[in-house]
Amino acid sequence: MAAAAGAAPQLRLDALSVHFLAEGRLLAAVRGIDLDVPAGAITCLVGESGCGKSLAARSVLRLTPEGAILGGRVLLQGEDLLGLSERALRRVRGARVGMIFQEPMTSLNPVLRVGEQAAEPLRLHLGMGRAEARREVVRLFSEVGIPAPESRYEDYPHQLSGGMRQRVMIAMALACGPELLLADEPTTALDATIQGQILRLIRGRSRERGMAVLFITHDLGVVADMADTVGVMYAGMLVERAPVAELFAQPLHPYTRGLMAAAPGRDSLGAARLPTIPGSVPPLTAMPPGCPFEPRCAEAMPRCAEAAPPMLVEGAHGVACWLVTREGETTP
Repeated sequence: MAAAAGAAPQLRLDALSVHFLAEGRLLAAVRGIDLDVPAGAITCLVGESGCGKSLAARSVLRLTPEGAILGGRVLLQGEDLLGLSERALRRVRGARVGMIFQEPMTSLNPVLRVGEQAAEPLRLHLGMGRAEARREVVRLFSEVGIPAPESRYEDYPHQLSGGMRQRVMIAMALACGPELLLADEPTTALDATIQGQILRLIRGRSRERGMAVLFITHDLGVVADMADTVGVMYAGMLVERAPVAELFAQPLHPYTRGLMAAAPGRDSLGAARLPTIPGSVPPLTAMPPGCPFEPRCAEAMPRCAEAAPPMLVEGAHGVACWLVTREGETTP
């Protein structure tokens, strides 16, 4: 059930930025992200740890660390969530937008039974009674692969494994049939069998019910399996975005190519060592003045150290790289 051609996306990030004030300086953690997430489609954000993927996703519901300064627009079916009051936003969280958090132990209340926590959005947003909500939670627990869901309903978070807690969080995020799902590394703590089950469940919900999905991951195998569109992030910037088949067939940004070269695959079997990208993502306090990838890029030119490149878009493929801009003979 994909969106009709020309229809507005379910979610649109329009020049989304996140800044923090530290020692009298305004530091940019997310910088001017433009990204569409259509209904019935899965958009993956991929990149190294510390590149801003999770912060960008949490900004959609303003679940950012204290002191974060958000800019741009976050449009859910055309409504800017950044402009809503906190009270109005609470009606969106869990109902229209579900979120699977990366750390389930810190996201679940340790003094409440997991079944009661999963039932809360059903009672709050859908008006279900206690018995009806319990039946629905047991069904959801079963759907996400929790064994003996009736008895697990009564457990506290500390009685469950990390993978089981993650499945509880997934059930909670899907409970109200959201129109948008924000999935932040949703299968990290799961074994391969359960991971496949959860990925199929999310993909099925997206296709069958028109749910838009913004899926955060560092796993290119998951990206290839799940995504319709991919956004590659580096140092808070979106450096490349494209349909998944096009991105894997023709990655344009040196960082994207580096990620793909470093990913384990059939070609790497028997290799002594996988290729690596030298260096690390720069801290916010030491961001290069030009392209943030320039210090690690083997293809960097003098211009790369002077200014960050604009996003050059041709068709559905966009890339922010001076090398591509020069080869395309296009100037900002």
